[in-house]
Amino acid sequence: MAAGGGPQAGYGRGVHEPTSAAPEEPAPAQGPTLFDWEFATDPYPAYAWLREHSPVHRTRLPSGVEAWLVTRYADARQALADQRLSKNPEHHAEPAHAKGKTGIPGERKAELMTHLLNIDPPDHTRLRRLVSKAFTPRRVAEFAPRVQELTDHLIDAFAGRGEADLIHEFAFPLPIYAICEMLGVPREDQDDFRDWAGMMIRHGGGPRGGVARSVKQMRAYLGELIHRKRDDLGNDLISDLIRASDHGDHLTEAEATAMAFILLFAGFETTVNLIGNGVHSLFMNPGERARLQASLAAGERDLLETGVEELLRYDGPVELATWRFATRPLVLGGQQIAVGDPVLVVLAAADRDPARFADPDALDLSRGDNQHLGYGHGIHYCLGAPLARLEGQTALATLLTRLPDLELAVPPTDLRWRGGLIMRGLRTLPVRFTPRNI
Repeated sequence: MAAGGGPQAGYGRGVHEPTSAAPEEPAPAQGPTLFDWEFATDPYPAYAWLREHSPVHRTRLPSGVEAWLVTRYADARQALADQRLSKNPEHHAEPAHAKGKTGIPGERKAELMTHLLNIDPPDHTRLRRLVSKAFTPRRVAEFAPRVQELTDHLIDAFAGRGEADLIHEFAFPLPIYAICEMLGVPREDQDDFRDWAGMMIRHGGGPRGGVARSVKQMRAYLGELIHRKRDDLGNDLISDLIRASDHGDHLTEAEATAMAFILLFAGFETTVNLIGNGVHSLFMNPGERARLQASLAAGERDLLETGVEELLRYDGPVELATWRFATRPLVLGGQQIAVGDPVLVVLAAADRDPARFADPDALDLSRGDNQHLGYGHGIHYCLGAPLARLEGQTALATLLTRLPDLELAVPPTDLRWRGGLIMRGLRTLPVRFTPRNI
């Protein structure tokens, strides 16, 4: 889950501070302001400047942590696959200063550190192998009818009104309920997870306390659920983790709890933003939207499948990949990275790199050779990507088919984007359409 990662793995916004030049060198050109609210609305011009003038750029983040931002596609692919860059925060050169500032709020206190976003091989290899069978193409395909049922049920709830907030009434609950069912969370408990996830969404760019409380509640619930399921194993991922821990696969109960937590925690917001950002991008590009609707009306899916990949590239759900820390000195994009330095790969910048993508600032739903980095690259490639793609394709196809005259209900300039360092998504997405009877 390199890209999907924990949705709150790094918080806040701040101001760009360029690295000082040596006295004998000319001062660098004034760079853009990073991580303020204007930047959050449209970060792509700033990223274009960094790609050209400072492609591997050291800056102080809002949290006070200094990190390298990697913005060019080639450098990004190198960094995402470079085993000298560890996911383990213990390799940070300033762990005391940065404690709690480079990961999910509350995960350390809740003893949830042993998940895929914080570990390296061989432990990463072992745990990923145990969980990967939940996201095989076959298992995801078997889950497709249930995703369609959830999608239709959510649309049914607002189709007769002629208006909705697509984030809170559709894009947010769909992946929550889907991942809960795949994990084996009983239906009577799923609204609790929706509440905890809602706290994470609401406080993603603000105080960390609300998120930490939700993490603590989720940890307590999952620990209890694992104990209950030991006496009633089912055909779900948590049951599979229990079987693995009980049958010599070297999975501790703490690891099983942490894995269940991160799959829930990291598995929903990427899809929330894929759907929300995707619908927004189609609103802003009406010609491409019309192409997609015509294709769907003709019963074709090719444009839907390539279109979701293009939406992931064009304005994807993950702006920066989750944290990495140098375990050895290395050179990246001409910059010397010291041992212990944090490195953040800017996926949103790499996927708009003109050295890799023709006309990168244009949305082209039929784009070929689209090896975007929206779900990462290398051994930490997002484990849940097949499920997220299924949910994104189902959500967009059903919305555009059932509500063909769907349109934005407010001026685009009224939309607000959530703060936060890792994820990119809208706070709300008000829409209107002709009311339809269920």
